[in-house]
Amino acid sequence: MAHIEPFRALRYNPGLVHPSHVVTQPYDKITREMQERYYSLSPFNLVRIILGKRTATDGAGNDAYTRAAGFFNDWRRQGVFLQETAPSLYRYTQRFVAPGTTREVERRGFIALGKLEDYSAGVVFRHEQTLAKPKADRLDLLRATRAHFGQIFMLYSDPDGEIEDALLCREPPVIDVRDEYQVLHQVWRISDASRIHFVRERMRERKLIIADGHHRYETALAYAKERAPDRRTGSELAPFELAMMTFVNMDSPGLVILPTHRVVHGLPTFDMSVFHAGGCEYFGIEEVDARIDGPRATAILREAGRSGTALLAVGAERVLLLNRPKAPSDLFAGLSFRQQALDVVQLHKCVLERTLGISEEAIRTQQHVTYLRDSGEAIALVRQRAADVAFLMNPVRIDQVRDVALASEVLPQKSTDFYPKLLSGLTIYALE
Repeated sequence: MAHIEPFRALRYNPGLVHPSHVVTQPYDKITREMQERYYSLSPFNLVRIILGKRTATDGAGNDAYTRAAGFFNDWRRQGVFLQETAPSLYRYTQRFVAPGTTREVERRGFIALGKLEDYSAGVVFRHEQTLAKPKADRLDLLRATRAHFGQIFMLYSDPDGEIEDALLCREPPVIDVRDEYQVLHQVWRISDASRIHFVRERMRERKLIIADGHHRYETALAYAKERAPDRRTGSELAPFELAMMTFVNMDSPGLVILPTHRVVHGLPTFDMSVFHAGGCEYFGIEEVDARIDGPRATAILREAGRSGTALLAVGAERVLLLNRPKAPSDLFAGLSFRQQALDVVQLHKCVLERTLGISEEAIRTQQHVTYLRDSGEAIALVRQRAADVAFLMNPVRIDQVRDVALASEVLPQKSTDFYPKLLSGLTIYALE
């Protein structure tokens, strides 16, 4: 069902630049401080294209998007980017220590072009909603540059690992770079026609789930529809009907999902005793040692989560374990049992909306809610009285993501954090 193709990627010229000076984290993970650091690393750093600085004099004909197109075209002419001579797939591995552990993990995938499909076709599935503003930004960049610089992170199922095995390589990687989070990224080029054919045929049997890159996927799809009048007749796909994707086996042990904790702040009033009384309507609640730190909180959640929903409400002086949910079904109107079983749904509906009175719109626009990956940081904010309460949770399981997505349903925003992120600039797909 999934249509993939090899491609002649543009890659940074190793004779002119070192990958560590020019590749970046995905655009939406780049903070202002990271942007400044990327700018200082190299005049050819990809940040100038994917997230260029804006100026007070920006206007028609001179803005971040036109400058991005200028950099891209100039660097191609200067030989900063070189194009592969043969269509290829690119094996892509990431070796890392999962946060909060000492265990080294390797996640394996491959980069290829994937056909852009409407969700209604039943080939590509999303697991979260998207916002209009980020899509408008990425569409303006795609229109200006006519190229894809970052990866759309796609999941497929292959319990036997036959696709991963077909892509094993003995030769040294063509890209070997360690990022700012000490993740080792390695890329191998595979141009052998028989191996490419094997992978393409096996991938035809798969459905795809977007792990990261929903905005980029929908932007690419919108651009393809915008360019539809340019399509020539025939069965061959036009370049704009494909996008660059990294495909990862969801059955692989190297797939890591981290929790995203919620920190609540700025409430007119907050009292842990009042919260405890209100929360008892929706959960069984137990008092927990108020001195817990991040690792201890993780251990408590992991153990309590074995039997179902488990949330930790961390106040300045008290910590409560919320489990054994008992909310009435009408509280989850419009949500399936798959969605209702998610800890993050229980948190949003029963705790944030009902018990604390934070509206769905306020949650969406982050008026009172901040999202943090690190439980220790969340706890510290509360104890420093910089926040009212932190809600810690277990990560969503991959089987939950799969089941919700394949049922054409979605999770609440910031429910999943696939770690690590895919670097931008390893390969580039130019449409022309």
